[in-house]
Amino acid sequence: MTQNFFTDNNDLQFHFRNIGLEEITRLRENDYRTVGAPANYAEATGRFVEKLTKVGELSGGPISERAMEADRVGVTISENQVHIPAATAWNLADLRAAGVMAVTLPHQYGGLHFPTTIYSMMQEMVARADASLHNLFGLQSIAETLNSFGSEKQKEAILPKFASGEYDGAMALTEPNAGSDLQSVQVSATQDEQGVWRLNGVKHFITNGMAKVLLVLARSEEGSKDGRGLSMFLAHPCPEITYARIEHKLGIHGSPTVELHFNNAPAELVGKRRFGLTRYVMSLMNGARLAISAQAVGLEEACRQAAWDYCNARIQFGKRLSDIPPVREMLTRIDALTAASRTLLYETSRWVDLRDAWQKYAEANPDNEEAPAKVKEAARIADVLTPMTKAFNTESANQCAYDCIQCHGGKGYMRERPVERYYRDARIMNIYEGTTQLQVVAATAGLLKHSLAPVLDELDAFSFAEECHPLLAKIAAVREKLAAAETSLDSNKDNLELLSRRIVRGQTIVLAALLLLRDATRDSSRLAVARRFLWEFLPEAEMHAAIVCDATGTVVM
Repeated sequence: MTQNFFTDNNDLQFHFRNIGLEEITRLRENDYRTVGAPANYAEATGRFVEKLTKVGELSGGPISERAMEADRVGVTISENQVHIPAATAWNLADLRAAGVMAVTLPHQYGGLHFPTTIYSMMQEMVARADASLHNLFGLQSIAETLNSFGSEKQKEAILPKFASGEYDGAMALTEPNAGSDLQSVQVSATQDEQGVWRLNGVKHFITNGMAKVLLVLARSEEGSKDGRGLSMFLAHPCPEITYARIEHKLGIHGSPTVELHFNNAPAELVGKRRFGLTRYVMSLMNGARLAISAQAVGLEEACRQAAWDYCNARIQFGKRLSDIPPVREMLTRIDALTAASRTLLYETSRWVDLRDAWQKYAEANPDNEEAPAKVKEAARIADVLTPMTKAFNTESANQCAYDCIQCHGGKGYMRERPVERYYRDARIMNIYEGTTQLQVVAATAGLLKHSLAPVLDELDAFSFAEECHPLLAKIAAVREKLAAAETSLDSNKDNLELLSRRIVRGQTIVLAALLLLRDATRDSSRLAVARRFLWEFLPEAEMHAAIVCDATGTVVM
């Protein structure tokens, strides 16, 4: 039955109504003075709803209906040409026709200029329908990176083609001997006698590697060995770039993963030399990590719907599976993890939007004295929330997929149902765009510097409903123990690498719990899922605090 993944999702509707994009939209549109901008926030909201509804319609209809075929057919390669499944090509054509291939790009290039939060919502819906299609739809950060760091000539030549859907993108970062350790990249970039940059070397595990626009991280400084010798380059398909192979993967079958060989391939420098990793790729990766967080929420929602539908319909021992307590425990855990992941996703997206909106506003209004401080604060928060959310959401997606199959029993293991695909697709999410372990590394420093203090202060000042107060007291007790654990870890650096995962996980659980209670105050029907989350996961956060304190010899009263 055809659905609309925007209008049928009450939780997504709740976040759309309550996320609060008025300030962000005003700043992005420079007080609505930008050419092509809506006249006011009401008009902007109308534009958001129109496109979200269209993406919801496509996701709940043809994209969902074609997902199993795309997974079954997969990607092929022949004569240096990569072929995506016909179902995936049709889905991309539908999305292009809907005008949603440049969601965040400025109006001047044909983009919608929507906030990242709205794009996250679109990505969630597409991923719910087909996680592998999300890998292509979710690569719009390639265009955003060029918009932020490319030359005017590059932007004018390329960005309108992204908006029309003529161009797509890929980030060529990973190499056989430089996976997560991007400082070790060895693809070389040298200038020929005419001053043209030439790329040589191999990149592998490149999602959408046959794209029209490749952003390539390469070593431009001869003799360098670390990240300071790397620059970013723009390359297009040409005879000097060959597709050596495609990867045959556990899941995400509709998305091509390609090994690229650069054989003196021409390229253009993006931005400044030596800034490739330290600035440009970090920006690109943060966008990609947020995209995978949205992908994870979409898959969790797919698992949630499938598990409840099956367990409500299936009769065993004279009763519905959903009425059998051990099964119902799994179902409500999927509910709780999906709600927690979603509230983290949209809180993170909001702070990313605040950072970017204030940055754009500062550039348009250089005399504004407030903007630089606003940019700095939002950037600190976004830089911590992004890896925390990516770690939590992708691990949760794996748990939800596991529980979803368990709810289906043997039928869930068979390919006649999509849930086994969810299980296979979920497994990459806590690996690519930085493993969970790397997200911990990325989040730890900010947490120990209390970069989330403004977020927690905002939540502490929130007027929670009275029925939330006993739960808030439980959270406060765990927060106190986590604070002691952080202090002990900060003064015992020898244990930092071993124990930081527990701090990040514990603090993420606490933040998600507070956000869920904030949401329950705005809508009392959400209190049950908040209680369910706290019941299972708050003791886990307390356990992590206790382990850190025990390992560092700290006594917590």
